[in-house]
Amino acid sequence: MNSYRQGDVYLESVKSIPKNAIPRKTTGKIVLADGEATGHQHVLDSLNATAYDDAGVTYLEVQEALAMLTHQEHAPIALPRGKYRMTRQREYAPEAPRQVTD
Repeated sequence: MNSYRQGDVYLESVKSIPKNAIPRKTTGKIVLADGEATGHQHVLDSLNATAYDDAGVTYLEVQEALAMLTHQEHAPIALPRGKYRMTRQREYAPEAPRQVTD
């Protein structure tokens, strides 16, 4: 299984996407995460990819040979065809764990 990290976004390959996951409506660009601190976005630029949401978890299916994941402050990542689960990095805070702000 392959995995990829771009800033606070972590993608790991999965064998399947849950059957009850709901596909997002997109127009060629899939925003995987918005930067709370900078306003920058982690974007998958592809007409042949679909993002799914299932109980607070985001899944991604890339149907082309490679799709580019971009962000203004990080190097681009070429994602090969496959299915992925996305996780946002968390950090410790005394009151409770929280998502890292990008």
